[in-house]
Amino acid sequence: QVQLQESGPGLVKPSQTLSLTCTVSGGSITTNGYYWSWIRQPPGKGLEWMGVITYRGSTVYSPSLKSRTSISRDTSKNQFTLQLSSVTPEDTAVYYCARDPGAMDYDYWGQGTQVTVSS
Repeated sequence: QVQLQESGPGLVKPSQTLSLTCTVSGGSITTNGYYWSWIRQPPGKGLEWMGVITYRGSTVYSPSLKSRTSISRDTSKNQFTLQLSSVTPEDTAVYYCARDPGAMDYDYWGQGTQVTVSS
């Protein structure tokens, strides 16, 4: 059974960089054919896909967030990390990591972590 767990600070100040880590168990992030995404849901809004890191380590970002987003991984820890720079209160959301076996059809999700941007 694959499990994903997000971790990171729940409160970030405006203009700072938000950093979250997703720890994966029960499966390797380097397994061929799997893609590892970050997705967020602002209060009262729908899900927003932020970006993905592939099993090969390449990345793709949402065009609307590309200038502020970076996703990396630590294969020795089976983790991947989201960094979102220059945050504003509009970046307040529940942040999820998820596994995609292809075609953005997510089969495993983390429980989500609330991040609030406030001074």
